[in-house]
Amino acid sequence: MLDIAIDTLVMRPYVFSFFAAFLLACVPHVGWRKTLIFAVVGYLIAFTSEKLSITTGFPYGWYYYIDGTSQHELWVWGVPFFDSLSYVFLTYCSYATALFILSPLAAKGANLITLETRAIRQSWAALVLGAFLQTFLDIIIDPVALQGDRWFLGQIYGYYEDGLHFGVPVSNYAGWLLTSFVLVAAFQRIDRKRDDTAPRGVFAMPFRSLLGPVLYLSVLIFNWIVTIWIGEYLIALTGLLIFTLPIVMVIVLAVLRVNRYREEELQQHVQDYPWSPLNRP
Repeated sequence: MLDIAIDTLVMRPYVFSFFAAFLLACVPHVGWRKTLIFAVVGYLIAFTSEKLSITTGFPYGWYYYIDGTSQHELWVWGVPFFDSLSYVFLTYCSYATALFILSPLAAKGANLITLETRAIRQSWAALVLGAFLQTFLDIIIDPVALQGDRWFLGQIYGYYEDGLHFGVPVSNYAGWLLTSFVLVAAFQRIDRKRDDTAPRGVFAMPFRSLLGPVLYLSVLIFNWIVTIWIGEYLIALTGLLIFTLPIVMVIVLAVLRVNRYREEELQQHVQDYPWSPLNRP
C-alpha cells in the first residue's frame, strides 16, 4: 500500500503540486481545521458524483474509467484517487476567485486585501459565481484530459458516445455545474461557524487574497500548455477565446475598485474578521 501511495505521488506530481498550492492558499484564509474538513468532505462529494456517474449515468452522463494504472497508483472503488482529489483545489480556487470578484479591495502598503465579510462569503452570489467558475475550468480541462494517451496523464477514461465539445458531451458540463454547486455550498457550510479569534493557521500572508485567483489561472495555463504541446491548437484557441474577455474584465474592474470601498464596508470587514491586516497598525 505504501508503494502504491508513493507511485501515485510520482505519477501525478502536477495534481499534488496544485493540492499543495491549495493548502498554501486555503489555510491562511480559513485555518487548518476548516481546510482539512473541506478536503475530506470535498473529496467524498467528488468521489460520490464520479462513482454514481459511471454506474448510473448521473450527473455527468455515461462514461467509464480504463483500469490501466490501478496496479501503479491509488484507485478507490473503481475511481482514480487523484481525479476526485482534484475537485478539492478546483472548488477552492473557483470560490476564492468569486470572492475576489465580489469583494471591495483595499491596498495597504504593498499588500492587496479583499474586504470579505461573512455576508459575502455566505452569499448566493459567491455560490453561483464559484460554481460557474469551476464548471468553466472543466470546459478547458476535459477536452485535453480526454487526449490523455498523448501526454503524461495517460488514457484513463472515455465516453460511450462522442460529445459535441471536442468529444465531451454537454451532459458532462451540466453534471459539473450541479456538483460544483454542491461543493461550493459545502465549503460555505464548513466556513459558516463564526470564529472569535483567528483560526489556527490563519495569518496575514502578503497578497493572500490573490492566491486563489492565481491558482485558478495556474490550472488554466497548465492545461493550455499541455493542449498546445500535443498539437491541439483549435482546442487551445477556443479556451483562450472563452477566457480572454473575462480575465481582462476582472483585472480592469479590480484596478478600478482598489480603495474605492465605503467606510461601512471596511467596518463590517474588520468586525467579522478582527485579525484582518487592515485592523493592525
